[in-house]
Amino acid sequence: MQSFQTLTSHVIPLLVRDVDTDQIIPARYLKVTDKNGLAEGLFYGWRYRADGSPQPDFPLNQPEYQGCQVLLAGDNFGCGSSREHAPWALAGWGIRAVISTSFADIFRNNALKNGLLPVIVEPAAHQRLAEMAAGGKQPVAVTIDLRRQSLLLPDGTAARFPIDPFSKLSLLEGVDPLGYLLKNEAHIRRYEEQHGLV
Repeated sequence: MQSFQTLTSHVIPLLVRDVDTDQIIPARYLKVTDKNGLAEGLFYGWRYRADGSPQPDFPLNQPEYQGCQVLLAGDNFGCGSSREHAPWALAGWGIRAVISTSFADIFRNNALKNGLLPVIVEPAAHQRLAEMAAGGKQPVAVTIDLRRQSLLLPDGTAARFPIDPFSKLSLLEGVDPLGYLLKNEAHIRRYEEQHGLV
């Protein structure tokens, strides 16, 4: 998992409320057991027309948003089923953080375990950023500082966001929960030996 420290990126506005995991990645993509190719299915129903051609009005298909790593979402992002493929698909496309006023709990936990940072901001800060993102012809940039738990908006104001200490440490160090345990394997083995567990 890639370490997350500080990220500056243009924002992709997708200001839709209650985006569920089936809209993020359709169920037909759940047959795979690895992450390869999931970026292709990201928001498939919105990104593509019935004939399979790209929907030009959808942000992920627009040239100005290519390479952007921050998605600005509406409230209650990631609701619906608990598919871990949703954060896999977002990360596969290149998105490293999603900004919203709230996330579904299961999506949020799956995102954190897979290196995708859910940034929860107050409605006023979210609205200010949404207005900036929608108001201009060029994408606007934000800076996310995980260590300070701070989101720097294009107008220079900062918004704080919450994250639990373990998830923060894991993202900063670039390890998932299993990687964290393996990093401490020597300490675990020593404990087991001292207590006659091996």
